[in-house]
Amino acid sequence: MTDAQETAADSSLRTTGGAPPDDGGSSVTEAPIPLLEPREGIPPVIADEAALTEVIAAFSAGSGPVAVDAERASGYRYGQRAYLVQLRRAGAGSALIDPVACPDLSGLGEALSGVEWVLHAATQDLPCLREIGMVPSLLFDTELAGRLAGFPRVGLGAMVEGVLGFVLEKGHSAVDWSTRPLPEPWLRYAALDVELLVDLRDALEKELDRQGKLEWARQEFEAIAAAPPAEPRKDPWRRTSGMHKVRRRRQLGVVRELWQTRDRIAQKRDVSPGKVLSDAAIVEASLSLPANVHALAALNGFGHRMGRRQLEQWQAAVDRAKALPESQLPAPGQPVTGPPPPRAWADKDPVAAARLSAARAAVSALAEQLNMPQENLITPDTVRRVCWEPPKVVDADSVAEALAGYGARAWQVEQVTPVLVAALSAEPT
Repeated sequence: MTDAQETAADSSLRTTGGAPPDDGGSSVTEAPIPLLEPREGIPPVIADEAALTEVIAAFSAGSGPVAVDAERASGYRYGQRAYLVQLRRAGAGSALIDPVACPDLSGLGEALSGVEWVLHAATQDLPCLREIGMVPSLLFDTELAGRLAGFPRVGLGAMVEGVLGFVLEKGHSAVDWSTRPLPEPWLRYAALDVELLVDLRDALEKELDRQGKLEWARQEFEAIAAAPPAEPRKDPWRRTSGMHKVRRRRQLGVVRELWQTRDRIAQKRDVSPGKVLSDAAIVEASLSLPANVHALAALNGFGHRMGRRQLEQWQAAVDRAKALPESQLPAPGQPVTGPPPPRAWADKDPVAAARLSAARAAVSALAEQLNMPQENLITPDTVRRVCWEPPKVVDADSVAEALAGYGARAWQVEQVTPVLVAALSAEPT
């Protein structure tokens, strides 16, 4: 049994809800303290090059890790660009930067090169930070750290309350951050989001070290920092909500044409695609295949509030799809590059299905023993791939090589290899 397994098994070391103990090992029972104001007040929003230059100098001269956060306008604007960037570092205080007014923050990114960036749910913010020139070489993800440490709730508010004993305001997480000027309550909320992030990082590092998982976390953080930008999603229109109702190729063609038309309009207007036309309306039109504008207007999502010109553009999209030759219509499903869906394994390969069942049970038991989510111990896709096409000779070396080939980190390979070898070697019952 590893140190992490021994620590996870000792429930007396954990407080109610999975929070770490204080230094004395006892549970923290004091009522949480509302965090109402940043320590130095709400910093001014940086919106010109002169002020940005001062911030770069201050943060370059600061010490220790830098807390970083970004606010987007999901559900309001097209894409996932940043509309506010928040930072805090010892010796520099906090800063709020408007990336609309200052779209190139590469100078700030370079000034912080080699500094550890502390983010919460880093993979959500890194794409929009990369767009404005901010790319960390070192990072600490407090959400991922919480998962590895076994916290049942890993939102920033829950973590700050459970670990540090402070309550963060929750009211402005889903507002339209493209609003200008940003209201003072929103700026206060944004500044408070980075106020205690480094403190949280320090506490989580101690907890991970206590559990014997700190090196595991470092490997995870290194993998996130080193990961290249995500490839554009193939056929993104297939993710339209309600697509499971659409079966025929002609109907799929309508979904694709309406989705692509909506996307062009949304991008041009810089609004969320859902504000242009709902997914439900796209699916409704694809199932009905309306013959004209009058028939389209009778469908849900194309009602009386939609003008004639708008109806005509949607009907034109439907007509384009209806006019396509069969050879140009989309196929019902996307090409499968990996194993088939698990529900099909019993019919396609009963032996592989038995391997998968045994492997899932073994990984689940190990994850519970280590007190962390299964998907953080090893991705379900990796387990499926190894079970569908196991090494010709199943042993520790071959399974470890297979896991590493699918991107598993060294700590994951070390933990998971023994249970997968046993599962893959078991005789089917």
